[in-house]
Formats: sequence, structure tokens, C-alpha cells
Amino acid sequence: MAVAKVLLYYQFTPIADPDAVRLWQRDLCELLGLRGRILISKDGINGTVGGDIAAVKKYWRKTRDYPGFKDIDFKWSEGTGLDEHGMSLDFPRLSVKVRDEIVSFGAPGELQVDENGVVGGGTHLTPGALHKLVAERGDDVVFFDGRNAFEAAIGKFKNAIVPDVETTRDFVAELDSGKYDDLKGKPIVTYCTGGIRCEVLSSLMVSRGFGEVYQLDGGIVRYGESFGNAGLWEGSLYVFDGRETVTFGSKATVISTCSTCGEPDANMVNCADESCRNRVVQCASCSTRGIAALCQRHAEAALA
Repeated sequence: MAVAKVLLYYQFTPIADPDAVRLWQRDLCELLGLRGRILISKDGINGTVGGDIAAVKKYWRKTRDYPGFKDIDFKWSEGTGLDEHGMSLDFPRLSVKVRDEIVSFGAPGELQVDENGVVGGGTHLTPGALHKLVAERGDDVVFFDGRNAFEAAIGKFKNAIVPDVETTRDFVAELDSGKYDDLKGKPIVTYCTGGIRCEVLSSLMVSRGFGEVYQLDGGIVRYGESFGNAGLWEGSLYVFDGRETVTFGSKATVISTCSTCGEPDANMVNCADESCRNRVVQCASCSTRGIAALCQRHAEAALA
């Protein structure tokens, strides 16, 4: 029986010819029947691909053959399934593109990358080292969410700071606003889904005078693999594919409530405002009844 798998990965490394890498990656995925989204820039690669486990394994081996990609930390997870053609149900198509940034902070000129990765970023912490830091420093440790605010609605680290951002491009202005300057003397642990956003975010924070900045190595995905629901994480993890949310075991807490009826739920739908890209928590019952769900910004605008 065919088994569907999803790979999440990134690697910051100088790439001399991003378009050549794009063509190679596109041809490789098409040959193996994989779907997903891959971004390539002069600073590295960022991808999520899914398909039959045998094809995914071949992709993993072939991608590591590229000299700069041999140390990529691939994160494996279960896929939803395969269609009648053996293609992943988690992705509608294959997209392989060259961009200025492999994660869009809108600050390509600030990022410095060499053969060892991002220059001047935060100190990497394994999940175990994170627990040791919290045990030693207690409540002084600040968890800083490096994702879009709506992602944190259904899952986050306990007592984490969730910046008011709708996209990663909002982080530069958010940091420059001064609202977090009181944290510059504290140990700050940045975290995100798989780690890539924190590679950039932590370097932006260091360059702005935050003195003790860490990043969770492997992100929430790797932490969940290590501690499941028994650690400092609470809720569900939002993912940008057909699965939408994943949990780390059957006993995950539900920290969010339906924006319509207020019942505990982690199901997410699009904001009813067509110009908005935010997602909103709404239970299946309210969605079935056709009740419009608005994100906080548009809900407040509607009441104004």
C-alpha cells in the first residue's frame, strides 16, 4: 500500500546560479511525481514537497547530492494521502521559483549568508537545550513567535509574545517600532514552524541590539517530535498545505475558540473579507451554516 509523506526543509547557503538550481529541482520533482512549493534565491533554498514515500526518499537523496545541500535538516511528516495518479493530496500543484528571498521579510539587503549559513543570527537551541535554558533562567526567558499572528491563535509556546503581524514583511516595522526594546536585556527564544523564519528574524533582532537571542533549532516541528504534548508547546501547529493543522499526539490541548460561537475549536477558515489573507478560527458547525468569519482587524472595522 502506498504511503504519503511530506518533507519540510531549508538551507541557507550561497547559490551562484539560482535559475539552474530551479530547473534541476523542477525536473527532479516532475520525474518523481512530487508536488509542493520550492523557493530558491542567491541565499539558499526553502521547500515543502509531498508524494509517495519511495519518491520522497529518492528526492531526499538526490537533493543532498548538491554540495551546498548535503547538510539540510529534512523534517519528515505524514501526508494526507495520494490521488488515483499517486500524487500528493496535500499540494494542488508543483511550484518551483526563484525569488529575492527564500522567506519574505522584505529585507534582502540585511541578510548575510556564507557557507555556514546566516551570519549574525541567534544561537541555535535543540529542544533539550531549550528546556535546560528555561530550567536555569526561569521566567526571564522570553518566547518570541516568529510566525504570522493568526498561526499562533491555535498553537504557541506557553506565555509567548505574539507580535501583531499579518505577514513576515511586517516584522521589520514591528521591531523598529520600539515596542520590544524592554526585552533587549533578556534571553529571547525565537521560534517558528520549521526554523527558517527565525534564521532571519533572529539576525534582524541581533542587528537591532537585542543582546541574547536564540532560535529553536528545527522549529516547532522538531520540538514536537521530541516532546509531543508533554512539554512547553500547547495547541495545534498551522501548516501551509492541504493538512492545514497537525498535532503532536492525540491529547493536544485546544487553546482557541470559534470566532462565531465561542466554542473551543482549532478549525480555520479564510477571513470573509476577500482582500484579506488571514485565517480565522471557526467551528465546522458555524461554517456549515454559512456564517461569515472575520479576522480581528476586519471585525473591528465592521463595528467602527
